[in-house]
Amino acid sequence: MSGGAQLAVVVPTFNESANIPLVVSRLATALAGVAWEVVFVDDDSPDGTAAVVRALAAQDARVRLVQRVGRRGLAGACIEGMLATTAPYVAVMDADLQHDADLLPDMLHTLQAQALDIVVGSRHVAGGSLGAWSEDRQLASRVAARLSQLVLKADLKDPMSGFFMLRRELIDEVVRDLSGIGFKILLDIFISAKRPLRFKELPYTFGVRIAGSSKLDAMVATEYILMLLDKTLGRYVPTRFIPFAFIGGLGVFVHMGVLWALFRGLEASFVAGQTAATLVAMTFNFFLNNLFTYRDRRLRGWGLLRGWLSFTLACSVGAVANVGIATYLFHAAPSGGLWWIISATAGIIVGAVWNYAVTAVYTWSPGSATSAR
Repeated sequence: MSGGAQLAVVVPTFNESANIPLVVSRLATALAGVAWEVVFVDDDSPDGTAAVVRALAAQDARVRLVQRVGRRGLAGACIEGMLATTAPYVAVMDADLQHDADLLPDMLHTLQAQALDIVVGSRHVAGGSLGAWSEDRQLASRVAARLSQLVLKADLKDPMSGFFMLRRELIDEVVRDLSGIGFKILLDIFISAKRPLRFKELPYTFGVRIAGSSKLDAMVATEYILMLLDKTLGRYVPTRFIPFAFIGGLGVFVHMGVLWALFRGLEASFVAGQTAATLVAMTFNFFLNNLFTYRDRRLRGWGLLRGWLSFTLACSVGAVANVGIATYLFHAAPSGGLWWIISATAGIIVGAVWNYAVTAVYTWSPGSATSAR
């Protein structure tokens, strides 16, 4: 079926089993007369979403499934789905039925009739609307859109849209430069393109979710910031290192707080206080990194214990490297002045880089994730 499809609709899913039949039904109605297929990309949903898709695919050859195990994130799912089809036109829409499938024929006709790379379903052009969004959510959307303008090279009114259609060759053009971080793949595509993209925005009203629950939470905002950082600083510094180092800085305050409470407050020995403070700070850093820095590879269950053990072991070695480098530089330098600060800073940097590099490989390796977005 994929070889004969003119349009492929990529739908990333996680715990959307109740919506799958409705999505297929709406697509069949909206795309009557069009050779289409739908590619559901499921992040191994525990609610059986993949099984529902397989059952529908057994009855309808236009329904396809890509089930990802050990790979997480909405943007990555969209990328894999777009690469999994040979259709010349590819659309991306959510499974929650908030994107208007009836707009797809107009999007396809616009792409076919005009010299465009991409057509965007927009809530922020004349005729479009955010629908029943709360004031807080509308404000968050406006702030995110403003932030996107820092890196966006196009006058795109709705850069946060998750509903769009493009020519397949555009994906082949930008795929190796996509960050794949977070949930705003449209913005990623625009920023990654090495040329100005030809685009048009068509209005639609954002709908109301019928079944399932929203995936929007504080972690989504974190991933959005990470994606922007990747597009601005990624060529110089690994994107994950930035929150990793920030959390490490917070860990210093935790360490000093615990040490003060035990050594000064409870009059424990300095060695006991330092040991306990180090362990608490490492544990604090581990859980925050698991929650934020490596959200797409988040460890759960027994994986948490294994990850904590590997993290504390790596950081213990990093602490030794920190002290060793700092001590060597301190004794090798002329006495006096501010050299002790430079020595200490060098030790901290070496320790942080070691901790990041080792834990990225052994604690949060790409195949270590046990939960989805």
